[in-house]
Amino acid sequence: MTEDVIDSHHHLWTSGYAWLAEPELAPIRRDYTVDDLRAQLSRAGVAKTVLVEAGRGDDAETTEFLALAAGTPEIAAVVGWADPLDPRLAEKLAAHRAGPGGAKLAGVRSQIQAESDPDFLARPDVIDGLAVIADAGLAFDLVIRAEQLPGAVVAARSLPHARLVLDHLGKPRIRTGAFSAWRTAVEYLAACPTVVAKLSGLVTEADWTGWQLDDLRPYAHVALEFFGPDRLLWGSDWPVVEVAGGYERWLAAARDLVPADLHPAVFAANAARTYGLD
Repeated sequence: MTEDVIDSHHHLWTSGYAWLAEPELAPIRRDYTVDDLRAQLSRAGVAKTVLVEAGRGDDAETTEFLALAAGTPEIAAVVGWADPLDPRLAEKLAAHRAGPGGAKLAGVRSQIQAESDPDFLARPDVIDGLAVIADAGLAFDLVIRAEQLPGAVVAARSLPHARLVLDHLGKPRIRTGAFSAWRTAVEYLAACPTVVAKLSGLVTEADWTGWQLDDLRPYAHVALEFFGPDRLLWGSDWPVVEVAGGYERWLAAARDLVPADLHPAVFAANAARTYGLD
């Protein structure tokens, strides 16, 4: 390895995650701890990471992750969970920051992909909550489905001071080849200058066992075209990526998809700037 790498998106979990009950997720239905993370980072040659909430959907997970990060130098930042509709949102964010590891809270997200309303992010009450998060100096990660991208555009245009981070490029349906509508929506979102995007999660939107580099290339090309080299950051989505080839295969693929001269930005500098890392 010849470059420093910051993994902008990974998870840890032990128990209490209902979504892991899906039959196809049996290979990753086990505990993933800091020891597992360190072993994986060592194999891949990755220096620092951003730990992202894993879908439990409660404040206690954020408290636990921050305390864990406080004793784990490899975890440079945490993106915790927060409900933008919570009337006590500002109070809870302040409490997280005042607790163990609170200095590593760099952002929050909620599982908006689970909302049935494709325009959830365009709701005024949701935008008000996102404004609270932005006013707290935190990024908000957008874990959304492709059809929710237009709502994200409304939110981004309404909040020019917010740092919004599009996880997994908006989860395009690579398996079914639904490319055109996703591309158009991403173009509109990328026109908002405060939005950045993660080159992550693509292999789990493709055929888990049969994906090839050329299946991913059009999506990476769009990301580079619209977000540019300064607003794109790489993430592993580990351990989820284990169902679709694993950490090192995805990292190698991403290095191939991104021109070599852009690697310092996409694989490290952009994550450091987005999440305020040392």
